[in-house]
Amino acid sequence: MRLPAALCLLAGLTALGAEPPKNVLLLVADDCRAAMGTYGGQALTPNIDALARTGVRFDRAYCQYALCNPSRTSFLTGLRPDTTGVYDNAKEFRKVIPDLVTLPQLFRNHGYAVARIGKLYHYGVPKEIGTDGLDDPQSWEKVWNPRGRDCDDEDKIFSIGVGAGTSADKAKGKAGQVLVGTGNYGGTLSWLAADGTDAEQTDGKIAAQAITFLREKRTKPFFLAVGFFRPHTPYVAPKAYFQNYPKDKVALVPDPAADRATKPPVALSNTAVANYGMSEDTQRTAMQAYLASTSFMDAQFGLVLAELKAQGLDRNTLVVFISDHGYNLGEHGLWQKRSLYEDSARVPFIIRDPGSKTNGQSTRRVAELVDLYPTVADLCGLPPDKRIQGKSLRPLLEDPNRPWAHAAYTQVDFGAINAGGKKKDATPERKVGRSVRTERYRYTEWNGGRLGTELYDHEKDPGELTNVATQPAYAAAVAELKALLAKGTN
Repeated sequence: MRLPAALCLLAGLTALGAEPPKNVLLLVADDCRAAMGTYGGQALTPNIDALARTGVRFDRAYCQYALCNPSRTSFLTGLRPDTTGVYDNAKEFRKVIPDLVTLPQLFRNHGYAVARIGKLYHYGVPKEIGTDGLDDPQSWEKVWNPRGRDCDDEDKIFSIGVGAGTSADKAKGKAGQVLVGTGNYGGTLSWLAADGTDAEQTDGKIAAQAITFLREKRTKPFFLAVGFFRPHTPYVAPKAYFQNYPKDKVALVPDPAADRATKPPVALSNTAVANYGMSEDTQRTAMQAYLASTSFMDAQFGLVLAELKAQGLDRNTLVVFISDHGYNLGEHGLWQKRSLYEDSARVPFIIRDPGSKTNGQSTRRVAELVDLYPTVADLCGLPPDKRIQGKSLRPLLEDPNRPWAHAAYTQVDFGAINAGGKKKDATPERKVGRSVRTERYRYTEWNGGRLGTELYDHEKDPGELTNVATQPAYAAAVAELKALLAKGTN
């Protein structure tokens, strides 16, 4: 019987006294902006901060689509959304590219023990927690779908009113009003300071299963993907985490009125009414809950890393931490995801390659989540599917400050324009935004510029408060970035 390639390699290297193949631990948070302490944010995240001190932190890393399914499909396949055809939370990429070898599948094909715990491909949150969601069975050898008391406590969850735009909310309250029991907890700002322990929550159960996996004695190298559900709404965490963020200490974003006035209306589509019409007190409560659930996720993250070290596996395990996309918490009056601004498109991205001489450093070079697949494959010496569109970040791991003339591309689709006025057999035009991020600029076009164009100079305006796309002083930059954007979408 022929042994898988990785086992043959492992046996050969062991015989020669060389290092065995690296394990991979991929840790993924859900809807988690780069707000950790290591990124200068308000969130208390000692475990993620510790990983950054022992790995390489990417300060300018971006998703390809600020929505769960398109983004997760992209970084697990190494393909951009226009190639996968996945633009929403319902489509499965195999219907477009049935024979693609995904990132975990690559390791499975080379004899690794490949496992998934929790959310890697898309799940509807919270309704699909505990199920397979839109999982890809070909990617994994073994899977676990933990389900915690956060799913059983849904009748206690608070959710805002009309501002989120749901029919249930419209029937029950005014914009920004806090309600209970709307049932749309995954699509509105919703939260709960929960009773009970960390271990009872879904993310606590995910961490416990990961620990069990790491304690198992195996001869094969492993690829373990651990997907936490927090801080995705509903922002549920045990009460102790809320106490870390007194509401009067939570910093709000300044009044967005002047900021929004410089932007094309289409760009603000996902929060048409600034801040959903919430009072400042409600905004503080929502932000407190988001930060609390981020800290809760970090605590579970820390349990997994502690076990990795306790088992001595940290010395030969590549550890990667990412989120599927960022998240708005009032910037430009926006909340949640699906925008083309920095806080929604930017993601935390940390890689710890054991033995690397650059661990503990950071890089301000531009990276993308689509680069995850080729990078992990490169670091582990495996050949990725030839169709992938990302690039290996290994050169930046070897020299974080090296010249790196690359850009990041993010896109979004806000649906049909005036669909109600179209004939039934017509295909309505959709509101599509495409953005390119360089080290200095973010440039965005809506429907090729017909619905608006945006340019933000991050050297002068890191908050993207003033759109300078039409200012004569930036005409040359606009021309250059327009060509760069076109290059990235062909």
